[in-house]
Amino acid sequence: MESLDRAYNVTRTFVESVPKKERKRYGQFFTSRKTAEFMASLFTIDYSKNELSLLDAGAGTGLLTIALVERLRKDGYKGKIKVVCYENDASVLPALIENMENIKNCFDVIYDIRIENYILSQQFSEMDLFGNQVEKYDMIIGNPPYKKLVKEAPEAKIMSEICYGSPNLYFLFWAMGIRNLKDNEELVYIVPRSWTSGAYFERFRKFLFNNCVITNIHIFESRDKVFDGDSILQETIIVKIRKTRNKPESVEISSSETSDFYDVRSCSVDYNTVVSQNKYVFIVTNEKDVEILSRVNSQTSTLETDNLRMRTGIIVDFRTRDVLRDTREDGSYPIFYSHHIKDGRVFWPVGREAEYIVTDKSGYLQENTDYLFVKRFTSKEEKRRLQCGIYLKSDHSQYKYISTQNKINYIKCENPELAYGLFVILNSSLYDAYYRILNGSTQVNSTEINCMPVPPKDSIHQMGLELIGMELTEQNCDKIIDRWIR
Repeated sequence: MESLDRAYNVTRTFVESVPKKERKRYGQFFTSRKTAEFMASLFTIDYSKNELSLLDAGAGTGLLTIALVERLRKDGYKGKIKVVCYENDASVLPALIENMENIKNCFDVIYDIRIENYILSQQFSEMDLFGNQVEKYDMIIGNPPYKKLVKEAPEAKIMSEICYGSPNLYFLFWAMGIRNLKDNEELVYIVPRSWTSGAYFERFRKFLFNNCVITNIHIFESRDKVFDGDSILQETIIVKIRKTRNKPESVEISSSETSDFYDVRSCSVDYNTVVSQNKYVFIVTNEKDVEILSRVNSQTSTLETDNLRMRTGIIVDFRTRDVLRDTREDGSYPIFYSHHIKDGRVFWPVGREAEYIVTDKSGYLQENTDYLFVKRFTSKEEKRRLQCGIYLKSDHSQYKYISTQNKINYIKCENPELAYGLFVILNSSLYDAYYRILNGSTQVNSTEINCMPVPPKDSIHQMGLELIGMELTEQNCDKIIDRWIR
């Protein structure tokens, strides 16, 4: 039996013997055999080196390391291979030791298993507190743990310069891996897609692109079977980076239906199209995506610069039940939810519970003016990610204030024309497609919307004038967009 086959069987036995709830405590999701082989195949290897050092932090059963070692030996590498694995989950150590002993005997490998917390084992700097240089490796491969930490966690404090709020272990592992990588060498990780945009990962992206370039991205069109024995909600990608500031001309982006990799399709995309000036990462899969990015990125304004900033609704209803009412009473104001948005309009009331709010707290209320409301959450099966509704103060002019639940976003508008114009933009197929390329999740993030290139405010106003009196359909929005954004 080949080494990787044996290691896969050991991994399967471990996964089946430990409840998912227990593995989740460590953020453990184990890659499939095919995924391990694919990740190992991405490395560009210098076969002239007398020695190669490999790092697998959060090694689990060692499947990724074994796939890489097996590839090196099968491709004819004759030099010394030194492997360092970090793993501090005692339950998986017997499987890891068994697998590493196997590749030691099969492929003449020197290995070191470090039973400690990878992040806390070193300083996040080029030199540690005692003046010792950080260990560097030729190749780093990994499936880092996916687990959210509190912002006071020791790992977050050590790496505070790249953390914003409560960080996730996966990008701390990734950032520390960059520290541990030799110049001009490569790291291949399988990670959630969430790091590619938004303020939460801004510091990490800045660190990443100050030190590295992306050379390869692989996306899974289905979320099934990416991790062995587990179903996950997060969209997952494989990324290869090189530790250099010399940008390649393009990024190789590949995709497959599942982790079987029998149907891999790939294309080369201009590097500056994938990694934008604001360091968002756009995962482009075809020429149509490139055209969409080109059209939108030709615009020179943003909602921020146009003073049309999108914000998140202010009421968390389950925390404010005491001020919510099912029926109108003296001193009450309307509160709007995502279910009030339908067919481009905002319909209220609709006979649902808690449609009124009674409060004198200014933080619970907002001016009754013209708005564009946008649903924050949609399901992955829905056709559109951006679902909008125009709210006009004239529809409920008897109220001085209104309120909004935090499952909608809103943009305050100076007049109805701007509300209609913003609807043209966000209800168009162009911007819906753009946002899907930018963000793979089902949540509409106001920070990302605010950074999207849009026409200047005067143009938005004119677009709104064109839409007034027309049906609020995607087709009509597309006709207007096509005249303004070519």
